[in-house]
Amino acid sequence: MDYSRKKLDLTGQKFGKLTVLAPAENIKNRTAWLCRCECGKETVVKTYRLRNGRAVSCGCAERGVSGLNYVDGTCVEMIRARTVRKNNTSGMPGVDWLARKGSWRATICFKGKRHYLGSYKRFEDAAQARKQAEEEIYDTFLREFDEAREKPGD
Repeated sequence: MDYSRKKLDLTGQKFGKLTVLAPAENIKNRTAWLCRCECGKETVVKTYRLRNGRAVSCGCAERGVSGLNYVDGTCVEMIRARTVRKNNTSGMPGVDWLARKGSWRATICFKGKRHYLGSYKRFEDAAQARKQAEEEIYDTFLREFDEAREKPGD
């Protein structure tokens, strides 16, 4: 009797956030597969890790970003939601009071960097600067992100 194992073809199968694309080079005598995560990153995973449920993403799920889309350090869902953080005291994201200067500071964070938008004597002016930056930076980014996801073949 022939007891040799037949290699499983996992191509096209989905395991958590991972979709198997093609066979990959074995890892220490273990069969491995090239997979694409829902976040867009490709990774090589051993068969047994896929089949036993240990590998469900490229690592993004394990880092606590399950279901979130990050582009160059920017979380798409957080920009879209435009929520006010619990520690915000002004009620407007990116606007805070600088007591030592007696003015309102407006900033915006994008792709891992904080951008200074100016200091203002009136809260309304700082809020307007922040709102304008959101329209110019966030809205443009979200529009481009959504258009890229809608393109066929991606």
